[in-house]
Amino acid sequence: MDATVTVTGVDDVGPNTYAIRFDTPDGLVAEPGQFVKLGTAIDGELVSRFYTLSSPDTTDTFEVTVGIDPEEGGEFSAFLADIEPGVEMELSGPYGDDHYDGERRVVVLAGGPGVGPAVAIAERALDDGGEAAVVYRDDEPAHEARLDRLRENGAAVRLLAAGDDLTDAVADAVTGAADEGVFVYGFADFVSDAEAAIEAAGGDVDGAKVENFG
Repeated sequence: MDATVTVTGVDDVGPNTYAIRFDTPDGLVAEPGQFVKLGTAIDGELVSRFYTLSSPDTTDTFEVTVGIDPEEGGEFSAFLADIEPGVEMELSGPYGDDHYDGERRVVVLAGGPGVGPAVAIAERALDDGGEAAVVYRDDEPAHEARLDRLRENGAAVRLLAAGDDLTDAVADAVTGAADEGVFVYGFADFVSDAEAAIEAAGGDVDGAKVENFG
């Protein structure tokens, strides 16, 4: 679908990282792990980017998490860094098949910006009465408050530094239980490491839901 959406809130959730909430337009139904395209006019030209949802549902509002590089970011990054409630943007979507689909247990492996869909999927699984495990690798973690709440609510959460090997953490998280879904979100190098760790743990690499951010 295509729609105009309005920013309802902006939260600082990590170093140069912001969670931006929008009102949910009529007809938008999306699952955590899917992504949308958001755009705005800059110097008379529509500029848009894809962002994975970081909210567990789209009831009333939805959220994306945006990391902004203050040194290398362009005009669109500058626009998002200064965004405030009330600003309107153009939306299309949702897109993507690698999303939460009611799995009884979720194991989410996240690198860098993959933490957004990771917390969303884990929260949704717990809300639905299921189980969740998150393995998150980043030297400058975001969404630490939500990760803490996930731990308090029974999720297994492992936080690793950027250079840490994933093998042991993934082996602890992947159980092979019936109706266990394994999800991977991150840049290409992280995806490669995560798939190797899933295979080493005896998991089903081909059955994992993977979103490679490039």
